[in-house]
Amino acid sequence: MYRLSFFAIGILSCIVASAAPPTLRNGWWRAALQRADGHEIVFNFEVKDGARKKILYIRNAGERLLVDDIQLQQDSVLIRLPFFESQIRAALTKDGNLSGVWLKHGADAYQVLGFKASYNAPYRWPVKKVPVADLSGRWAADFSDGHSNSLRIGEFVQKGSKITGTFLDPTGDYRYLEGVVDGDSLRMSCFDGGHAYSFTARIDNGTSLSGGQYFAGGVNRETWTARKDAKAKLPDEFSLTKWKKDAGPLHFSFRDLDGRTVSLQDPRFNNKIVILQIMGSWCPNCMDETGFLSKFYDAYHAKGVEIIGLAYERSTDFARSQNSLRSFQQRFQVKYPLLITGVAVGDPQRSQKTLPQLESLVGFPTTIFLDRKKNIEKIHTGFNGPGTGAHYEQEKKTFYQTVDRMLGK
Repeated sequence: MYRLSFFAIGILSCIVASAAPPTLRNGWWRAALQRADGHEIVFNFEVKDGARKKILYIRNAGERLLVDDIQLQQDSVLIRLPFFESQIRAALTKDGNLSGVWLKHGADAYQVLGFKASYNAPYRWPVKKVPVADLSGRWAADFSDGHSNSLRIGEFVQKGSKITGTFLDPTGDYRYLEGVVDGDSLRMSCFDGGHAYSFTARIDNGTSLSGGQYFAGGVNRETWTARKDAKAKLPDEFSLTKWKKDAGPLHFSFRDLDGRTVSLQDPRFNNKIVILQIMGSWCPNCMDETGFLSKFYDAYHAKGVEIIGLAYERSTDFARSQNSLRSFQQRFQVKYPLLITGVAVGDPQRSQKTLPQLESLVGFPTTIFLDRKKNIEKIHTGFNGPGTGAHYEQEKKTFYQTVDRMLGK
């Protein structure tokens, strides 16, 4: 009887085990966002066991973006991505892969793209051919959306078939791009939880790229070509945003994340150098700048420097903006005040309604340096983040030099 009972229990255990739902397995995954035009934006993530829960890291070249809000229920997986008001809703298939959608909250509605991910795939694209050229270096890239053209600077580092780098434009950079050189084909991509980019091109030779396609999110698409040019330059970031020289000191009052009104005329800002960070929780370059400013604030606050973040969010809803910015604040340990302007980033009159001393807000982030009397000293448009390598180091150096000069050092 005992032998029969143990045998029966073993059979029952096998049945239960075979009926158990698949689980989100630890290791590398290859994911793809599926656009309506058939193009896929590819990225990788790595799943691990955290403290009593699953976590994952979105991987882009040198970046590891922590995602620690993952809910598992039977075969359903909900991944809430940090800030950016986006999430992945998927189901685990019978073979243990993922299939579902990526949702990103826009101003009024959700953008929805198909999503799929394959387990045990630590690559973006398979490489079938030896690269025809080494693309390492600086490139002048001409982009067109069919209505206007723009110059961007590509900077790449290629090792064998693997390539990393970014594109810089006057308002910042495209962060950590990663991809492959497969024969005469270039493919690079990036996904940071809120922004999805993909670049492809044909390699004519070691100094020329043609037939380029740039895909962003669910609908945006541009064409591009590039030529290698070590001397390619973009406009000076201090020359892009104009202001009225005779406007006098700045004045504004907005609510912080706790609903309290903060004014530039508050006693805490008297006789202080003030840096205004024009930003939004939706903005990837603002994310990079905030990481830098948080550390800068720790070092310079005691020297008489204050920072104020002025947020222009997707909507004018205070509670929604408050929620998004709270996550942003916590992730980057922001100790300086973040103020909600109540004006949407898409409002064509955003500068007139909030900072009428400016002619316009050209891009995000924009950094405004105010002297002790709250007059505008300088305005810097954009931010080159850590994905730009030497440009990031130069950006920080220029920032420190500007503030040190204003402090009288």
